[in-house]
Amino acid sequence: MPADADSGSGGEWRALKRELRPHFLDPLRPLEEDRFHALALAAFRFQYLGSEVYRRFCDGRGATPDRVTRWQDVPAVPATAFKHLDLGATPGVPEAVFLTSGTTAGSGRRGRHPVPSLSLYRAAAVPWFGAHLVPEGGRLPVLALVPSPDRAPTSSLSTMMGFAIEAFGSAASGFFADAETGVAHDAFQDALRDAEHAGEAVLVMGTAFAWVHWLEHATAHGVRVRLPEGSRLMETGGFKGRSRAVPRGELYRELSARLGIPQARMVNEYGMTELLSQLYEPVLRAPGGPRVHRAPPWMRVRALDPETLAPRAPGDSGILAFHDLANVGSVCAVLTEDLGSVDDEGVHLEGRIAGAEPRGCSLAMESLLGEGR
Repeated sequence: MPADADSGSGGEWRALKRELRPHFLDPLRPLEEDRFHALALAAFRFQYLGSEVYRRFCDGRGATPDRVTRWQDVPAVPATAFKHLDLGATPGVPEAVFLTSGTTAGSGRRGRHPVPSLSLYRAAAVPWFGAHLVPEGGRLPVLALVPSPDRAPTSSLSTMMGFAIEAFGSAASGFFADAETGVAHDAFQDALRDAEHAGEAVLVMGTAFAWVHWLEHATAHGVRVRLPEGSRLMETGGFKGRSRAVPRGELYRELSARLGIPQARMVNEYGMTELLSQLYEPVLRAPGGPRVHRAPPWMRVRALDPETLAPRAPGDSGILAFHDLANVGSVCAVLTEDLGSVDDEGVHLEGRIAGAEPRGCSLAMESLLGEGR
């Protein structure tokens, strides 16, 4: 039975999609707190009723739809919960299941994020992407150092970049990596040379780890281009579980030297498989401004005390918790192990927490596993 079938909570699911979509398609319009609050509580009710696992977790905390009156009190699940439990909230079979990176068993088992509607994911991803990577509009060559969605259908990043190429890419766009063989260096070099000779601004995208691999190849083979004025670069992801990490400042300097793109036109994206919205640095929309990350209007970000999960004051560091309305088909409130602070400028990322799992996350996970099985 398809996820939108008119049985169970199907009607409520369609109603939520209808209410959310206009906000996704107009990402530069603020979402007033009262409206966000109403949507968040409606999504909580839907997820509470639609997911037996989540409902038991919430019941164990005395958090039911008739008791929760603020979105801040919606119980947040640790991101690691996606590795152990089915957190889908919609009726029927999801259109996609995105997997986190990692192995398939043991402590490194992969998280699973069921996505009931790829069209809703696209609606949330594309306009917000465009506002930060193609703010002037139009089309341009988009070169991605990730596998294509056809080659990596369980990758939320490949899917998102596929949406971006469909929306903003010219005919010269393409994917230049494979999950098994890595970066397609020769083809990527040819595409860079073509863009350089055509004199047309280009958007290049890749994970930090892919960029490091490309830089190693470019250095060894003397590859250096000067991409046309107006070109820009997107870098995403860190080096979790990787054999080599490069400080971000050094990475950007080397990329600028090899590609000819100014560091001021390099945009960092923060995203997670467990979240269907992304955060971007607004350096192309607001040149010269601070390098902070901005969440879309349908997301709220808080820094919490790692031990108690109490909210931190603006500007104080804590573990980041997200309330993402694009996650309406699974669970909106997600607790990470990433450190950062939040203030009027945006989200200041500080990286993964070092050492043991924060006590607040550990207790939440213990409760979720105890109530969810």
